[in-house]
Amino acid sequence: MTTYAALLRGINVGGSRKVPMGDLRTLLTGLGYDAVATYLQSGNAVFASDHGDEDSLAAEITAALQKHFGFTVDVLVRDHAYLEAVRADCPFPAAELEGKQLHVTYFSEQVGEDRFAGIDRPAFLPEEFRLGDRALYLYAPDGLGRSKLAEALAKPRLVKGLIATTRNWNTVVKMAELTSTGG
Repeated sequence: MTTYAALLRGINVGGSRKVPMGDLRTLLTGLGYDAVATYLQSGNAVFASDHGDEDSLAAEITAALQKHFGFTVDVLVRDHAYLEAVRADCPFPAAELEGKQLHVTYFSEQVGEDRFAGIDRPAFLPEEFRLGDRALYLYAPDGLGRSKLAEALAKPRLVKGLIATTRNWNTVVKMAELTSTGG
């Protein structure tokens, strides 16, 4: 059995894309996953499975969500080793920052610096970003809601062809912890 996190993109943040966490737990259990748990209301789930890989599990969950709720939800599935590596490899001093100041955008595939070459980084200081393994670390001292850099990074041309979903640092840490203990 491997413990994974399912990171759902763009649910429960307003509008009609509501996925109650109780329903998500039931859906994941119905797919045959064990040790199912959710964290917060924003689409973070932990589960254990003895079959599949990250991509096939994400496709399975995406299809089940579509069938159950009638709308498409992008899903990334990541195992504990990956989530822990993202936490450990943070290029910013996470221990010195508030959780709302540091964010990770998880990507469905590796991205290179060339994708973001058009971003005038000095123009956004003190906000900064750095790339990692299928992840982008964003330091936004005034929080994500006020971040001009986050707005620039979310332009459709920059994330075209990717599934991208962002979590604050507190959630990044919690998901690594939850997958280490199996929920």
